Amino acid sequence: MNEPELIRDMLGDPETEKITIAVVGLSEDPSKPSHYVSEYMQQRGYQIFPVNPAIASVLGETSYPSLTGLPVKPDIVNVFRLPSFIPAIVEEMLTLGLKDLWIQQGIVNREAAARAEAGGIRVVMDRCIMTEHRRNRI
Repeated sequence: MNEPELIRDMLGDPETEKITIAVVGLSEDPSKPSHYVSEYMQQRGYQIFPVNPAIASVLGETSYPSLTGLPVKPDIVNVFRLPSFIPAIVEEMLTLGLKDLWIQQGIVNREAAARAEAGGIRVVMDRCIMTEHRRNRI
């Protein structure tokens, strides 16, 4: 978990390949990290799929109530939810066969991360995807 090679591999290169990110907990509020981090990634060429049952759309994209409702299997599931929500997200990812879980900075659930890794999901936890993108791309 959190190895530099894993982070670089997960981020990929959106200039040469289409990389999709399901953002669980994406907010409409531009002052919230989930919003401005996702907007940053979107502006860098990543395709964003908001996952938030409370909103219809954000950042010009349709919002979905769950990972199960997405029209594609996302490359990365980026989570902006409290640690108590992570186990259910991991179980949904396992059911859907999703392979990359990114849990944002300040969010830690070691048991859920261990369950994910045991199920073959690669995990980055307690790291900001925007910060890591800047570190690896600029």
